[in-house]
Amino acid sequence: MTVDMAFKDAASKMWDQLTHVRVNSLNGKCTTLPILTLRNKYSRSFHLSWFGFWVAFLAWFAFSPLVPEAVKTDLHLSAAEVGNSNIVSLCATLLVRVVAGPLVDRYGPRQVMAWLLILGAIPSGLAGTVHNAHGLYIVRFFIGILGGTFVPCQAWTTAFFDKHIVGRANALAGGWGNSGGGFTFIIMVALYNRLRSDGLSQHSAWRAAFAIVPVPVLLLTAATILIFGDDHPYGRWQDRYKAPVAQLQPPVASGTAPHDRDTERGEVVEQKVEVVLEEKKDSSSAKPEGGSSASEKGPSNIDVQVMLAQEGIVITDVDKAVNQKLTWDIARDALLNPLTWLPALAYMTTFGFELTIDASLANVLFGLYTGPNFGQTKAGYIASIYGLLNVVSRPLGGYFGDLIYKRFGVPGKKYLTLACGVLQGVFSIGLGVYIDHHDKPKLSVVIVIFVIVATFNEVANGANFSLVPHCNPNSNGFMTGIVGAMGNLGGVFYALVFRFQASPFGKAFWICGILTMAVNFMLVPIPVPRQ
Repeated sequence: MTVDMAFKDAASKMWDQLTHVRVNSLNGKCTTLPILTLRNKYSRSFHLSWFGFWVAFLAWFAFSPLVPEAVKTDLHLSAAEVGNSNIVSLCATLLVRVVAGPLVDRYGPRQVMAWLLILGAIPSGLAGTVHNAHGLYIVRFFIGILGGTFVPCQAWTTAFFDKHIVGRANALAGGWGNSGGGFTFIIMVALYNRLRSDGLSQHSAWRAAFAIVPVPVLLLTAATILIFGDDHPYGRWQDRYKAPVAQLQPPVASGTAPHDRDTERGEVVEQKVEVVLEEKKDSSSAKPEGGSSASEKGPSNIDVQVMLAQEGIVITDVDKAVNQKLTWDIARDALLNPLTWLPALAYMTTFGFELTIDASLANVLFGLYTGPNFGQTKAGYIASIYGLLNVVSRPLGGYFGDLIYKRFGVPGKKYLTLACGVLQGVFSIGLGVYIDHHDKPKLSVVIVIFVIVATFNEVANGANFSLVPHCNPNSNGFMTGIVGAMGNLGGVFYALVFRFQASPFGKAFWICGILTMAVNFMLVPIPVPRQ
């Protein structure tokens, strides 16, 4: 085969993966990632999940690019009050994520996502009523409700995508959603500058910016999700028990089957039961029901091609998982399970750090380089790089997680997550030491180092949520809520470091780096299932 033919074959396979839907017949989940089409419920659910989180992140961090100059000057805030407002904005999210998990297990991710966006639009609309630090604390606290959308975002993609592709699906949805924290710096700063050039005062311009962008976008997105979204591959959320896999019992091992030995060696035997979705010729005439065409109600209405691997089918807990309503017994078992705290504590150090950087980086850069040629606008645009890298970096984490899973199983995902967390800590220490040991640190060097930090940081986040579906799979919403909440708790911890160790500017970075490395090393002994 020539290089040209090999390239065409690879391109054809990739195009097929990105445009065609193939479904595992056991659980109704998609085994491809059809992100270049909107003609099926898997694609629509994926795009609605990440976009809902994107607009939430946009509004959640809309204050951050305007705080260093416009809001701080207008409200006469001290540096301590700015730091306090950053901490407060993370506190509500922590609480909402804990509550959102059980709500997802009960009502489904689509409903929870939409209503969180609607609730978050209310305090966003009231941002213009703030006139002092206490008012800022209250508004930013309730805007923090929007951070809870991360839970339905990840639970939604987990419900629709199979275990061999779920790492990429979760990471893409989370990464593209998180990039809203970068785009908000560009959008809010540009809008504020435009309003100022149109003649509005500083007092009015930043207030008007909130009414023009966050509120309408949040409400429009919530309506779109409610109208066009799907609860579950089998239709309504209460229909999730109709999946054939929900009726299965764990297979009984007999003798020394080849796949048992393979599993012990860490070689993952791929589940090769797939359903190929093919549109019926008369599908266009089918009457939609609940936002989906008749051809999308379940495997009974699609052509099925079952392909069985010669080794036999390996059915894991992830394959059989169906979200259960939260009970005290389920909650107790999950909270006592070390598998719950492996991704949760790792996420505390990685996503927690990212949240703090999203809220604080513009202020740090403004303090380091403020002058005639460096103001709020430039600080905001440079700080936006950290969030924008999520478009690529976090999806890479999910991709690497799925890739490693094929060869090393779940342990591979674990060590990838922890290794990236450790490297994030190493370069964070390096950034802090460089800043503190130079009277005038070069902006170019600072940017290069924080880009490296961001890359490992966001790859770790993506890899983490390729691991989460393997931990307590029957309580995916609750599990996602715990891990997400711990990410926010980490954000509070790191924000406190930046609040009380604000000077010299590099000190907070190397303190956070040491904490990150220590926690990730401590998690290494926790065992994980092979598959």
